Amino acid sequence: MNCQQYAIIMANYNQWMNQRLYQLVATLSDEQRKEDLGAFFGSIHHTLNHLLLGDQAWLQRFQGQPVTMKSPRDIVHDDFGLLQQARQEMDEQILAWAQALATRYDNEQLRFYSVTYQKEIVMPLFAAVMQFFNHQTHHRGQITTLLSQMNLDIGVTDLPVMPYFINQ
Repeated sequence: MNCQQYAIIMANYNQWMNQRLYQLVATLSDEQRKEDLGAFFGSIHHTLNHLLLGDQAWLQRFQGQPVTMKSPRDIVHDDFGLLQQARQEMDEQILAWAQALATRYDNEQLRFYSVTYQKEIVMPLFAAVMQFFNHQTHHRGQITTLLSQMNLDIGVTDLPVMPYFINQ
């Protein structure tokens, strides 16, 4: 599998999981979404916000744009409806980016300044693509744990049952 194939599969997975996650989170009240539940970013809403923020930063890096994030705790949208709309738009952008990726990144490096770690980082581009999707999965896992503690189940999250593979 090459980097582009990996990114396309993961972009589809990301979109599928975000749709399901937001659908379930939308059943909560704004107060429930914003309640500090002890997660790394406190609430479900702030964790969703961080995911969007992180995706924006990674896409900016990949596309050679300046990163606009000032802190990993920046608030993109305090309103859930706006956050959900921005998430849907971001997932479309991620899918388009993945489909446009070159198929191989044998020796390419990504050099960027990390706002989170406050230092310059150089890493293989394919590893940065892996980190991009790993970061999403990590924080969605935190949210699904919080939802589970509220007796809300997102259901099966396994790659083989996502529509991308079922519809092939």
